[in-house]
Order: sequence, then C-alpha cells, then structure tokens
Amino acid sequence: MTPKKTTPIREGKSKILYSTDSPEHVIQFFKDDATAFNALKKGTIKNKGFINNKVSSALFQYLENHGVKTHFVHYLSEREMLCKKLEIIPVEVVVRNRAAGSICKRLAIQKGQTFEPALIEFFYKSDALGDPLIAESHIYHFKWATPKELEVMITQSIRVNDLLKSVFSEIGLELIDFKLEFGREANSNVLLADEFTADGCRLWDKKTGEPMDKDRFRQDLGGVDEAYLEVSKRLQNYFEASL
Repeated sequence: MTPKKTTPIREGKSKILYSTDSPEHVIQFFKDDATAFNALKKGTIKNKGFINNKVSSALFQYLENHGVKTHFVHYLSEREMLCKKLEIIPVEVVVRNRAAGSICKRLAIQKGQTFEPALIEFFYKSDALGDPLIAESHIYHFKWATPKELEVMITQSIRVNDLLKSVFSEIGLELIDFKLEFGREANSNVLLADEFTADGCRLWDKKTGEPMDKDRFRQDLGGVDEAYLEVSKRLQNYFEASL
C-alpha cells in the first residue's frame, strides 16, 4: 500500500517535502518555481515541476539499476515522488567535468576548461550563508559527516558521473557539472537524495554548445521551458529504446 501524504515538513526553492503515514517514507513534490543566485532572482518555468519529477524519477531508477543506492522508491504522480525518509547531510558534493559558473570567477579559469579526472568540491548547505565552499577538514571538524560517510559520498558521486555522462552523451548532451546531496537512513546507511534535474546540473548540446539547463534562466537566454522539455524528451526516448 502506498503511504498517504499528511503534513508538509519543509518547503524549499523548488520542492515541498511532506510527511506520510509511514515513518519510513516522505513525499517529494516538485514546484514550477525557479530561483538563481541564492534566490535573488525568482521566476517560474512552465511545467518544470512535472518535467523535473519525471526526469529525476527516471535517472534515479537508472542509477539504482546500476548499483547506486538512492532515496527513490517510486513515481507517484505528475509532481510527486515517494522517497525514503533520510537525515540529510548538510554537504553538497559538486562534480565538475568542465569549468563553468562560480569556479571560473573564483579561480579565473576559462569557461569550458576540461577537468580530467573530474574535479570534486564541497559546499555547506546553508541558504543564509550562500552555500559556501568548504574543505574536507571542515566536514570532519564540524561533524557534518564521518570520514567513512564522506568516502561513500565521493565514491557514489564519481559513479553517478561515469554513468550519467554516458547517458547524456548518447542523447547528444555533455554533462558539464552537477551537485548531489546525500542523507542517512535510520540504520546509518548513506543514500543519494534530493533530485537530479536540469536545475542542479549543466548540460550543453554537443552540436551547438548551447546550455540546456537552468543557465538559460540565470542568464536570460530565453527558451527555458523548451530546453527543459527537450532534455526530458531525449531521456524518455533513450530509456524507452533501452527496454
């Protein structure tokens, strides 16, 4: 029996998390709201919640099938996903295959520079502080994660990168960078959490070099709705062809 949604736990920039009548599960609701630059820029993207739920559900299922343990249980409805209840670790893992966004400004790196192997950075999850860049020593000192937990997070992030770089390449997109969040189950197992969508990654069209992600919203490039929908369609065709 599918757990029933009860009361909201918290509302974020792009999702609402609800408790259920099961102590082991929560429901993640995807909104159309769009934010950038730590919510200084706000707007909406047509059908973003529907698209992001569909994309994230498909990618989480793909990752699960290839050995990456996630909080995903199953797709519930157009905007809702049933998830395992986790204690979120307040550290974002960012994996960069090429230079784009904040790292170009921070380190005066040319946009598009390739990182081989992929570069991994950590950020403290805090809207009030603007999600600052942190070192591994911060994570251990403030006990945000243990060395063993961080090892799992890094290993799984590299695995996700290897798997999804291949998927996106097959549909004509290059995975430039992305962020991941992790959480602990009641038994302390560390699982991939949150979402994997065009909100939290950069995707460039392999033929044109055009961004197909939230950078279109950040940079006022237009065609935001169309880009999100195109990524979703390409992924759907890929997974249907793989069956």
